Amino acid sequence: MGIGDILNYEFVQRAILAGILIAAISSILGVFLVLRRFSLIGDGLAHTTFGSVAIVILLGVSPAYITLAALPLVMLSSLAILKLTHSQRIHGDAAIGIVSSLGIATGIILVSLSNGYNVDLFSYLFGNILTVTQTELFLSLIVFIIVAATVIIFYDDLFAVTFDEELAQTMGVKTKRINVILFLLTAIAAVLAMKVAGIMLVSAMLILPPLTALQLSISFRKTIVAAACFSILSVICGIILAFLLNLPAGGTIVIFNIGFLLFIFGAKKILPLPR
Repeated sequence: MGIGDILNYEFVQRAILAGILIAAISSILGVFLVLRRFSLIGDGLAHTTFGSVAIVILLGVSPAYITLAALPLVMLSSLAILKLTHSQRIHGDAAIGIVSSLGIATGIILVSLSNGYNVDLFSYLFGNILTVTQTELFLSLIVFIIVAATVIIFYDDLFAVTFDEELAQTMGVKTKRINVILFLLTAIAAVLAMKVAGIMLVSAMLILPPLTALQLSISFRKTIVAAACFSILSVICGIILAFLLNLPAGGTIVIFNIGFLLFIFGAKKILPLPR
């Protein structure tokens, strides 16, 4: 079976479209998170997503709406991390650890109450982009538009807060508003990314493409675009290879992301990249 034959399947087309949108969303937000040293927030929100998905599955929510139903709890968790981060007594990584522990503990308890691993919950743990629904595709499109519009409208503010939050505040930037927007969008991205790579690998979608793009030593705007390109290419290649070889799509996508990162590392050793 050739690539052309694969693309004739409607569910593959839907998976690739959703994957492209989610890859762009995750990588764009990931650039800001990596530079602000919030890389671990992906893991924290992923564990929270595990607990949230366990709750909505236990409540009997239709599989088509599980992603949508899990969003509010994960968004609240992101705000809790932000609140704890700005506490004088708790540092960012500790705040993420607190919320992460609560999320994973909740998930484990609910799994035990449901007498073992639920099939739906298991699929969210490891991801299956090939089963993405029309609702999830539509949600991904809406979120992509929101993220793109947010970055365009608040670009200067996001740039200032990313590199020096205190200086940005003295310049009149409403840093609290920018942080709330960034964390809420990251929560949504984490929930969407679990469909691509699974809860276990959400952080990879947020971290690896930005890290790869940052190795190129290009302008900030170009870094955002490059991160999105690396992420989108990984998703397309990962989905096609996973379908051809009957491999888990989530893991295959992440392997491609790591492959691009290693390739850029190697290229920097051999070729003088522009600065």
